[in-house]
Amino acid sequence: MTTQKISVRLKTLVLAMGVVAAGTVQADTNTEVEQLRKEVQELRGMLEQYAQQQKQMNTQQQNYQVQATAQPAPAKPVAEKKGLGITVGGAEVNFYGNVRADATYQIDGGPSRAHPYNQINKAALEGTTGNSDIFKSTLAATRLGFDFKTPTQAGDVAGKVEVDFLGSNDTLRIRHAYLTYANWLIGQTWSNFAVPDYMPETIDALGYVGGAVKRTPQVRYTSTFSPETNLIFALEDSKYSDNSGTTLGSDPDNQMRIPALTARLNHKFANNAGIISARTMVADKQTSDDEKVAWGVGLGTKYNVTPSTTLKADYYHVKGDSSFVSWSNPGYSIEKPGGNIQQSEFDSITVGITQQFNPKWRGTLGYGYMTHDEDLDYINASANPAALNKDLWQAWANVFYSPIKPVSLGLEYTYGERETFSTPTLTSKTGEENRVNVVALYNF
Repeated sequence: MTTQKISVRLKTLVLAMGVVAAGTVQADTNTEVEQLRKEVQELRGMLEQYAQQQKQMNTQQQNYQVQATAQPAPAKPVAEKKGLGITVGGAEVNFYGNVRADATYQIDGGPSRAHPYNQINKAALEGTTGNSDIFKSTLAATRLGFDFKTPTQAGDVAGKVEVDFLGSNDTLRIRHAYLTYANWLIGQTWSNFAVPDYMPETIDALGYVGGAVKRTPQVRYTSTFSPETNLIFALEDSKYSDNSGTTLGSDPDNQMRIPALTARLNHKFANNAGIISARTMVADKQTSDDEKVAWGVGLGTKYNVTPSTTLKADYYHVKGDSSFVSWSNPGYSIEKPGGNIQQSEFDSITVGITQQFNPKWRGTLGYGYMTHDEDLDYINASANPAALNKDLWQAWANVFYSPIKPVSLGLEYTYGERETFSTPTLTSKTGEENRVNVVALYNF
């Protein structure tokens, strides 16, 4: 009995231990299964995220292929035409210009029989022979030009070459020839000091008294303070003449050692209402016997009074120079004997208003005035005192008609007077200039 009881108790104990062990194993198994489920769930989420990213990449690639198919890259032609522009090698070149026919009826005061453009500083004085009641015409202001640009890793290199036929005896003349890179310009273009931007519109290719049409060889740097304001410095050849028929470069025997220094500050008004420009100039004037410093200041503005009405005005004060502002007396005279330089000094102003009547018609009223100081040392030292002007003024009115976009037709009436310091004749020291201009332009 005792043995049987012990045996039964042992079986019971073993059975209990087995149950406990089985429960423990089951608990461990359940924990591992739960952990595995979590890991599988995380892996599934990662796979779904990867699949979504892959789908987006495939969609972008398909869109790019569709765009590339719709706009295939062109081959590399030697010259690809783009209207009046071409691409040659790596440079984009745009060809432009105009065919221009000018005609003038000189009512009174013309000093030259052939020259149809403004010569108010040489208008015939009363009592002298002039070329009045005469018709003149020319196509010499016809213009051809190229703008070019070459993209590089360091930025675009661009430039311009522009010519017309207003050289001596209607020969080919360089108007602009320069290159630009970043903030630099090197070559020939409008002077940084004497800019034509603020001169009221005229038909005359050389403009009227009070303005400037000077182009100089120069090195120019532009510093931009803001989208509205910049400051431009330039070194310019102040004795260079472009053979335009004016007194440019008339300073006698100028042995320039250093180029003129010019500076121009530009500021645009808010809402594209216009621009204002302040300029200054310093130049060295030297002969074999003497040396003087010439200087000048200028202030110009262009202001849109209304969307169809534009006001322009420009002012200069210059001492000792005639190479920048048109129609002035020589900048200095040389005393003989002695060789001392005696400087001239003058003020000039031009003002005008342009009205755009409709898309085809516009008109301008303008006025220009220049007065020289009466310096007797300068006058007496001049080689030709009778040719020196005390005052010049001109007024003009014009109208332009553009029946179609590339064609413009213009009509203009001009009246001006000239007064000299001395009286070369017994009759008068004044003269008048009175004429009608017409122009036909085809721009391309």
